[in-house]
Parts: sequence; structure tokens; C-alpha cells
Amino acid sequence: MIKVVCGIIYKEGKIFLCRRKPEKSLGGYWEFPGGKVEAGEAPEAALQRELHEELAMEVTIDRYFGTSRYDYPDFSIELIAYCCTFKRSSFTLMDHDAYEWVKPGELLDWKLSPADVVLWEG
Repeated sequence: MIKVVCGIIYKEGKIFLCRRKPEKSLGGYWEFPGGKVEAGEAPEAALQRELHEELAMEVTIDRYFGTSRYDYPDFSIELIAYCCTFKRSSFTLMDHDAYEWVKPGELLDWKLSPADVVLWEG
């Protein structure tokens, strides 16, 4: 089980999504950004670190949103999510090739990764 953290990042009533690069695992899927939690690392610290590394992004973590578990064919993840408020970013994309700000009611219209769908519908 891989422990992953993600941010449901709000700005002006919309939520930030990123699309994974085609060559990456789950390439082409949209997701709430984040990444793996390292051994001994608090999930909130991992989220701040991953957002900075992957997107040069700063957020305020407002509250815990929820946790989902999902079994992909080759691995399983525990996805821990936090609601965040966007502060700033240069939107440098490392693992992603696109990003969008999406209305919450339209999230499931996007090709979200299965674990993110389970989390959002949870």
C-alpha cells in the first residue's frame, strides 16, 4: 500500500486539477496534485513539499477532507486529501503536462484518476 497525499486546492470557487504526463503511471488522467508520503513524514508536510517540488506552489492547508483506498492492477494506494486555499505558484509542471481550474460540480466530467473519483464521491 502506497501512502499518497493530495490537495483539493480552491481559488475563487474553483478546484485545481493537473493532468499526468503521458509517459507517467496513469498518464492522461487528471488528479488532485500531491505525491507520496515519505517514511516518518506527516501527511501535511508531505503535501506542502510535493506541491512545492511539482508545481512551485504554496497553499494554506485548511482542513482534512478524507481518505480513500484504491487497488490499481499493479499497486494499491491510500489517498489522503486536504482542502487547501491557493496562495501562489509559478505553475512549473514536473509530472504533469496541463492544469485547469474546475467548478466543483464539473469535476466528474473530467477523466479523473480512479482513486480521485472514489475520494471525491466518498
